[in-house]
Amino acid sequence: MKTRQFIQSISTVLALTVAGPATAKDSQTLDVYWVDVEGGGGTLIVTPAGESILIDTGMPGGRDPGRIHKAATEVAGVKQIDHLIVTHFHIDHFGGAAELSQKMPIKNVWDNGIPERDPDGRANSSFLLRIKPYRNMSVSKRHVIQPDTELPLKQVPSQPEVRVRCMAAMQKFVDAPKGTPRNPLTDQVKLIKEDTTDNANSIAVVVELGGFRFWDGGDLTQNTEARLVTPHNRVGNVDVYQVNHHGLDYSNNAVFVRSLAPTVSVMNNGVTKGCGPASFAAVKGAGVSAMYQLHKNLRADVENNTADEFIANLTRDCNAHHIHMSVAPDGRKYTISIPGNGHSRTYETREK
Repeated sequence: MKTRQFIQSISTVLALTVAGPATAKDSQTLDVYWVDVEGGGGTLIVTPAGESILIDTGMPGGRDPGRIHKAATEVAGVKQIDHLIVTHFHIDHFGGAAELSQKMPIKNVWDNGIPERDPDGRANSSFLLRIKPYRNMSVSKRHVIQPDTELPLKQVPSQPEVRVRCMAAMQKFVDAPKGTPRNPLTDQVKLIKEDTTDNANSIAVVVELGGFRFWDGGDLTQNTEARLVTPHNRVGNVDVYQVNHHGLDYSNNAVFVRSLAPTVSVMNNGVTKGCGPASFAAVKGAGVSAMYQLHKNLRADVENNTADEFIANLTRDCNAHHIHMSVAPDGRKYTISIPGNGHSRTYETREK
């Protein structure tokens, strides 16, 4: 057993002995909740040991931090955020963090390092004013994440290890596993105009439990996506793909999505944000078994939508229904449900 794994296992046993069963969930599943933050980022993960990981925090202004807090405390049953990952410094991803920190403790914050100027390079922008609450919020510890960083997570003894590993940050990537062959899709890559915004710098992570793998790449954009999987695929295949950038066409390079080859996709889009025709086609063209959306796309110019059964919110004025995924303790299957409409379907983890 690796030294890190051994130490984590011993630490978990001691924690459970001292604190009692309340420190670990009874189910020992890996749970993911896509909170409806109206086209922003807000993905809550609860590990088998009961630790909480929040990836992005939606917009400021009460609504999004309130929805995340409600999902965390009333649905997921957690009292604090053990790890907050802010993928990049756009307001729909970091904006709700300061208000959320006033509602519940936030322990560890992982980001690219708070920039001293607008990361999109705009002169005379209001970025420094917008970032001030995030800079000043009360948290236990801050970390600048790097590719290949793994979150230090508690483990459940006699259960497959849960891992959250950084695959990309600031347009730098993990190394491909030794012996990885050249990606046969490399010559099909079509690069677009370089993205000079902070979207391209997004932190991307893969969450694993046993053989199960889940991708969350923030707002990573097409050229950075392509470089991550060509000429060698550094990510490998995943079971569930959170559609990059809410399904906007600046992202979701077709070669990238096909290289990940997900079984299921989940799009954290809004009523009129995301569900772009190229992104929709790229995900569908990757051969997924099911496509989920937080919202039905109601733009008149683009009518791309998955079947209503797989959409959490069908109308403009909605009840902010979330999407829930529960991964079995052994990582061999996972169930995705939409409590708001009664949908539930179980999928088998792919053979690795």
